[in-house]
Amino acid sequence: MMDLLFASLFDYGLFLAKTLTLVLGIAVLLILALRARQEGDHGEHLEITDLNERYRALTQALKEFSLPKKAYKTYLKAERKREKEREKAAESDRPRLFVIEFNGDIRASEVAALRVLVTALLLEAQPGDEVLVRLDNAGGMVSEHGLAASQLARIRAKGIPLTVAVDKVAASGGYLMACVADRILAAPFAILGSIGVLAELPNFHRLLERHGVDFELHTAGEYKRTLTVFGENTDEGRQKLREQLEETHDLFKSFVAEYRPGLDLERVATGEYWHGQRAVELGLVDAIQTSDDYLLAASEGKDLLKLKYRVHKKPIERLLSSIQASLDRAFATWRG
Repeated sequence: MMDLLFASLFDYGLFLAKTLTLVLGIAVLLILALRARQEGDHGEHLEITDLNERYRALTQALKEFSLPKKAYKTYLKAERKREKEREKAAESDRPRLFVIEFNGDIRASEVAALRVLVTALLLEAQPGDEVLVRLDNAGGMVSEHGLAASQLARIRAKGIPLTVAVDKVAASGGYLMACVADRILAAPFAILGSIGVLAELPNFHRLLERHGVDFELHTAGEYKRTLTVFGENTDEGRQKLREQLEETHDLFKSFVAEYRPGLDLERVATGEYWHGQRAVELGLVDAIQTSDDYLLAASEGKDLLKLKYRVHKKPIERLLSSIQASLDRAFATWRG
């Protein structure tokens, strides 16, 4: 009797678990479908943030909390007067500082948005305007980071002053982007340099061989594939890959030399990286300054406009992008 009771309870628990799983699955699908419908209407758009206004809001909040009521009222009165002066100054077209943030990954996936932002800037920028790129990029795939650097080169080619501020890291492909700027700023402990190229991949040939697994690779063209993950690699293939790496490194150095001709490339193009102050001494950076201090100083005489081009993706697209990013980090085999 007890066995029958336990069996019944077990069957009921199993049925309940299956039912809950089904209900949760349907709920997740409904949520994803609803979000896809809500977000699909937004599409792509350019976000513009007035950083001057943000700074004023922060200042006002601090003063409201810390000042006596009478002093705070005096501040508000003075602020209203300054606001009228700012409105008059706006009519005289104050110069603008456009701010772009670029957070790099192996595939430089933000380059698509960067292309749109640069095009918008070239259409709108007036004499006296400038661009600040807050760059955080540890490098990655050569072609993608080369395209990102070329986008920044479009700004400089139009004669628009371009400053790159590195608060954390601009290494390898990140420095390829940074070197395009008229001026490079760095925080004291930011990492810069790593002017080099590498290729890395595992090889499972011996493992497959031990388990009796054959791997065949057929190519047309002597160097269509130099090294493989599953096949047996040869010294000739390794030598050809080495030549390709050296050629890419030479292109990297030539690009850097074009924009920073004063650099001693024999000294800095070794693949090493340096922190802020040492990078200044080597000529990789022009000055030690955080992007925050640069923006605060500029806010006195310029309108600060932060630009972001946002593309709303469906939940399934975000999931696939996340999976792709994870695979890139795990299996990227060609990095600048």
